[in-house]
Amino acid sequence: MSAQGKHRKPSMATVVRIAIAAGVAGAAIGLPVTAASAHTAADQGANRPSTVSVDATPVADQAPAAHDYRVVSGDTLSKIADAQHVDGGWQKLYQDNHSVVGGNPDLIFPGQQLTINGQAAPAKAPAAPAKAPAAKSATDAAAKPAAAPKAATQQAPAAKPATTAPTAAKVQPAAPAPKAAAVAPAAPAKAPAAATTSSNAAYVAPAPGKVTTGYKVAGSNWSSGYHTGIDFPVATGTSLKAVAAGTVVSAGNGGAYGNQVVIKLADGKYAQYAHLSSISVSAGQSVTAGQQIGLSGATGNVTGPHLHFEIRTTPDYGSDIDPIAYLAAHGVNV
Repeated sequence: MSAQGKHRKPSMATVVRIAIAAGVAGAAIGLPVTAASAHTAADQGANRPSTVSVDATPVADQAPAAHDYRVVSGDTLSKIADAQHVDGGWQKLYQDNHSVVGGNPDLIFPGQQLTINGQAAPAKAPAAPAKAPAAKSATDAAAKPAAAPKAATQQAPAAKPATTAPTAAKVQPAAPAPKAAAVAPAAPAKAPAAATTSSNAAYVAPAPGKVTTGYKVAGSNWSSGYHTGIDFPVATGTSLKAVAAGTVVSAGNGGAYGNQVVIKLADGKYAQYAHLSSISVSAGQSVTAGQQIGLSGATGNVTGPHLHFEIRTTPDYGSDIDPIAYLAAHGVNV
């Protein structure tokens, strides 16, 4: 065999070796790809828990539910707000109950109904009605086509009242003439009766209820030695009325009388109201019978809330007359 032939055999072996090496290299090259794929799958599995929503955690209760509270003796808005844990304090409580308390937050009295955390209730109430109309609207939508023809039918008769209106108008001109003649003589007869009624209605009681301490009751509690007026046992905050039309001559602090109002009445007499918790009028102001002049209270020298009422011949202390007899003379019994 020639030397050239010997050389070719080793060449074939070399080719085989190269092929084997190429296979091994291919396997080596494939390994990183598989590892990368495995790594990517692992990463995806690791990231899956991050998609869980944190909203699944229950939310804690927020504000306490709204409820009512009835005022008892000794209560103030501040005490109620602290005891009921009102968010925003007595100012928030007063804001929610302004229509009940009125213009003076310091003046509340037993029996008043207050709303605690009042803004919580309105938010829940509309939720139920909101769903009910949705259910009805689906039914109404189907009913509307049937109702539409009826609406058209109802509009047609509307023209008929228009034709009857002229008929009524024609009857009216003839009717007034005889009636006017018949009523005219009767009017003068009723006028005197109305005048008598207005005379009695010109006076009203200064406060509700009956008198407890009468006029000129003797006792050491009064500097004059006797009671110069009459007392009405009304709770603090009771509305007090002008007994008749007149002009306010003083409104303010009256010393032992506390907050007081003195009104000069049309007949020249003076009405005095004492121990008021608040005053609603000012000096120089004209008032009418039954108009509120203030609210009862316990200011000045008192043992409890009430109205002290006097009728005087002058605006000053010591000119008092019997208020019970005076009011009775004008149709008011107390």
